[in-house]
Amino acid sequence: MPDLGLDVVLKGKNFARIMAGLGTALYISLISVLISMPLGILLGILMTSKNPLIKTILKIYLEIIRIMPQLVLLFIVFFGATKTLGLDISGEKAAILVFSLWGTAEMSDLVRGAINSIPKHQYESARALGLEGVNLYRYIIIPQIMRRLIPLAINLLTRMIKTTSLVLMIGVVEVLKVSQQIVEANRMASPNAAFGIYLLVFILYFMACWPISLVSRHLEKNWNK
Repeated sequence: MPDLGLDVVLKGKNFARIMAGLGTALYISLISVLISMPLGILLGILMTSKNPLIKTILKIYLEIIRIMPQLVLLFIVFFGATKTLGLDISGEKAAILVFSLWGTAEMSDLVRGAINSIPKHQYESARALGLEGVNLYRYIIIPQIMRRLIPLAINLLTRMIKTTSLVLMIGVVEVLKVSQQIVEANRMASPNAAFGIYLLVFILYFMACWPISLVSRHLEKNWNK
């Protein structure tokens, strides 16, 4: 039987290190989504504002985040902010900030689209009942868009989990960084270690993202009935 390098996974504390790296990736993703949700809803509502200045500023923000690769944003925040502004930002904090900015932009655009899809007669009916401003959004608009947004937010979480692989470029010790270290440490003793290690990484990413995708599809299916 060919050596697949699977023995390296169980060697010493390698498995525990990989699981800790996965925990870091999940932590960054979860915190970023929790920050992105309320901010995305707020900015999405502001995007529907009739104020041209607010709409222009938010549109520029959205386009910058869309056009700029996440890796470039990570470099700008981690290396640029620390040197230019003299800030002491850890890799994890920089990653959470970048992913929160990205998630907020994604969520705000989804919220804007969801709000614009609500028929005008619902606004008119709410105003006829005396609901205006904050109360209009609190009781009529937000409850309706939340049913559409939660499955999309869950999908955003899976995308963030997969995209956290980029944070190894700024020194964050997540699952791929740990895997790389283990492969390099066992290069001579086990030349095929990369296969076993990255096979485990694939399985772990699948186990982390697949249940989340199932929940998203279940909610979307039930709420669209």
